[in-house]
Amino acid sequence: MSGIVIIGAGQAAASLAAKLRGLGYEGAVTILGAEPVAPYQRPPLSKGYLLGDMPLDRLTLRAPDWYETNNVTLRTGVTVTGIDRAAKEVLIGEERLPYDQLALCTGAPPRRLPAAMGGDLAGVYTVRTLADVDAMAGEFTAGRKLVVVGGGYIGLEAAAVASKLGLAVTLVEAAPRILGRVACAETADAIRDLHRAHGVEILEGIGITQLTGAGRVSGVELADGRVLDADFVITGIGVTPATELAAAAGLTVENGIAVDAEGRTSDPAIWAAGDCAAFPGETGPMRLESVGNAIDMGELVAENMLGAGKAYVPKPWFWSDQFDAKLQIAGLGTGYDQIVTNTAEGQSFWYFRAGKLLAVDALNAPRAYMVGKRVIEAGKPVTPEQVAAATDLKVLMK
Repeated sequence: MSGIVIIGAGQAAASLAAKLRGLGYEGAVTILGAEPVAPYQRPPLSKGYLLGDMPLDRLTLRAPDWYETNNVTLRTGVTVTGIDRAAKEVLIGEERLPYDQLALCTGAPPRRLPAAMGGDLAGVYTVRTLADVDAMAGEFTAGRKLVVVGGGYIGLEAAAVASKLGLAVTLVEAAPRILGRVACAETADAIRDLHRAHGVEILEGIGITQLTGAGRVSGVELADGRVLDADFVITGIGVTPATELAAAAGLTVENGIAVDAEGRTSDPAIWAAGDCAAFPGETGPMRLESVGNAIDMGELVAENMLGAGKAYVPKPWFWSDQFDAKLQIAGLGTGYDQIVTNTAEGQSFWYFRAGKLLAVDALNAPRAYMVGKRVIEAGKPVTPEQVAAATDLKVLMK
């Protein structure tokens, strides 16, 4: 019996496998992971793990004996070289591993600066894997100079950790402001103020032309000709969904591995979940790069592999820890036309489009996050005026 094979060993893969067993599936389940370690949480890598507050054993998603106890074959350090759809086999070099159904949970690795810009110099890092963070850990010595390229959440989290450890940090963002793709200007202003209050220098609206150095990075040349001294560099310039295997196998790829509402690819025996999967959205294929999406979509695909026939309805939520602040986000603010600020507890920024609540960013405001998430998921009508006037946000749920 061939059973179910899962390519990838992140949050989506672990959630999918656990759900299959939870639903009573008794066939073979095999997880193929490229990294030499069992599935683990990625978000803490740029937060608690990098800071040294979260040990390795707390990163893992399942206890070491979970896989054996649940009869899940976990193969780590495995490089999948192809998919033979006609034979229904996964290729691992010369090995051929048969499957009845296949799930692609290949994730979305970080973009890297090209070698022509110095991206391959020693001392240039990305934050994606355990190995990435372990490799840079020795760089974090008080008094050293770090340049972070990219003002998204990953770059800002790394900058916060470095600053807390006593490094001199400069963050460079080519777009007009930090968090330009993922948050409103009001949220960006609050995060910028937080960083500057802790001594992080933030340069916005200026790109980089080159990383300088002979063998090892020593500086970052800006588009205006300035050169920033750098003992090391962390880049956080976005991710690219891992679609190479899918494309080589002839599956439809469009902003990720294209799937239908149930998570099925253009091959009915192959599914996809997590960061790599592009599912139907209101305005076309969409991807969500988050733990919540990986868990929810992985579990949904497991159900549908067993015949549930359920459509995926995302319930987006995210979070980011920076210094002593926690930013919690519910919903998707894409296409908003109005932001309402509420300061009843912490700071919260509410996204509206044509009077409909889309999302909320809650900075040190857990009640605002909880209320916003429940209101959005319930589809409860809430007006901008109600949010602006609320001194106790729980009234919005009545």
